[in-house]
Amino acid sequence: MSITTRTRAGSVAARAALLIPVLALALAACSTSDAATTSAPSADANGNTAVVVADNTTTATRTEITVQTQAALRDELPAAVRDRGTLVIGVGALPAGFPPLAYVGDDHKTLTGAEPDLGRLVAATLGLKPDLQNNAWENMFVRLSSGQLDVGFSNITVTEERKQKYDFASYRDDNLAFAVTKDDPWTFDGDYHALAGKTVAVGSGTNQEKILLEWQKKLKAEGQTLEVRYYKDNNSTYLALASGRIDAYFGPNPGIAYQDQQSAATSTPTRTAGTYSGAGDTLQGLIAATTKKDSGLAKPVADAINYLITSGQYDAWLKAYNLQNEAVKSSEINPPGLPLDNA
Repeated sequence: MSITTRTRAGSVAARAALLIPVLALALAACSTSDAATTSAPSADANGNTAVVVADNTTTATRTEITVQTQAALRDELPAAVRDRGTLVIGVGALPAGFPPLAYVGDDHKTLTGAEPDLGRLVAATLGLKPDLQNNAWENMFVRLSSGQLDVGFSNITVTEERKQKYDFASYRDDNLAFAVTKDDPWTFDGDYHALAGKTVAVGSGTNQEKILLEWQKKLKAEGQTLEVRYYKDNNSTYLALASGRIDAYFGPNPGIAYQDQQSAATSTPTRTAGTYSGAGDTLQGLIAATTKKDSGLAKPVADAINYLITSGQYDAWLKAYNLQNEAVKSSEINPPGLPLDNA
């Protein structure tokens, strides 16, 4: 989409400038911290624990969820974990975090976001106190393998390669999404032909770039065009979207849902125009809690997630972070993952 008149260009530039404070706020929330460890309040006499999700943050909807310890699920835990009374939860959000999934909150010390909050809910369901430990991404896997962490909640995609070393309990669809301006009626329903003639931004070296370039190749073979553009960061990408230099941005669904929330009250709101499995068109990718293989933790974690799903508390957690379009019907243990040639 080109800007052809001075009046229109000036107007769009002014609108785009208003987006900067919103994105600056988002980046400010991603404080670097290696001391973001928290514990939930103890359960009351009836086994109820009040878990506040989206707390210490202005980037989501603060929601209090009361969870009751499920004794039968607690009994499934390995004795060492049950006797210790804590669930050591690894998050791979150092150094900067990735809102809305995991980042340091507005108090500059509390690890918050959808991932650690689900870990807190699972711990409460199992009658355990959560011990949240923030790590660099690769170090989180090292610590899972060595047993220093019980479980990872960190937007981890199930892959066949990872299943050789870890067990999984799924809890979200792994989706990509298209972001467009709110007044753009264009939608994407999974058919790449809808992209003909469009200009779309994507992150370099990402899974979504691989998918987008495959669609570009198919369209070219059919005599149609798809222009792919790259920007240095999200700020630049959303400025390009607001100014009409691109038609859409193709990226991870949680980040796009986050931007939809952040921009809603501004003059440059965005919306999600459609989602697509991060595993491609032959498999629905899944995000899962990750445990050391054969540690005995995958089943109680999966059962706790399924309890949260059936009780409605899972839905309340998703709504707090605007992630309802990644809901799963149930948690599966070691579901099919990205194949070895696409891991």
